Amino acid sequence: MELLFDLLKVLFRIFTILPLTLILALYMGKRSVGELPVFDFLVIITLGAVVGADIADPSIHHLHTVGAIIAIAILQKFIAWWKIKNRRVGRFLTFEPTLVIYNGQFHVENMRKISYSIDNILQMLRQKEVFHVSDVQFAFIEANGELSVKVKLEKEHARIEHIQLNPKNTGVEIPVIIDGKLYVEALEFQGLNEAWLREELLKRKIAKMSDVFYAAVNAQNKLHISLKEQTPPKSVPIFH
Repeated sequence: MELLFDLLKVLFRIFTILPLTLILALYMGKRSVGELPVFDFLVIITLGAVVGADIADPSIHHLHTVGAIIAIAILQKFIAWWKIKNRRVGRFLTFEPTLVIYNGQFHVENMRKISYSIDNILQMLRQKEVFHVSDVQFAFIEANGELSVKVKLEKEHARIEHIQLNPKNTGVEIPVIIDGKLYVEALEFQGLNEAWLREELLKRKIAKMSDVFYAAVNAQNKLHISLKEQTPPKSVPIFH
């Protein structure tokens, strides 16, 4: 009998807590669900823990859970309002945008600071339909972890390259060196070899392959290189 009573209590809490949580999520606004900055992410985790404990443990007083959920929602709304009113608070509670590519060159130091690998960045570029790092004027990792990309002027849609009579097909940029490691298979796929690559590197006064952070070739066998140690690309003044 006691087991049945606890089961009914859990069902009652599910039918009361979920609508309340939905109402408060709508009250907190789209930002909490869509972007999930640091503070909002913590709010979601806390709400999940409170609701989960209330549903799973019938011994917890239900009204206490309701009060906690409402208090969390009000606090989140207040913090969101405060961040809008005070930019210092907003910057303190969220991540700054991080420059990861400038004029086709990876900003290696910044990538290490936010623990993003080349593979992460290349995948995000492909999702933005950008297949050549050399086409990128600058790219940022935003506060919500998304990649924002600005391609160079001549690579933008409906511009110079689209009105040429005989535009060249540069294909997809194929990485041949990543973090100093040579990928021979990628060179062979392009009909090239290591000797050709070393010659191209020497033309640019690069003696050691280990100095190259990223190198790739396109369908025209044009090589694009980003070094590990170089003068850091100047930052672009992008603020919240």
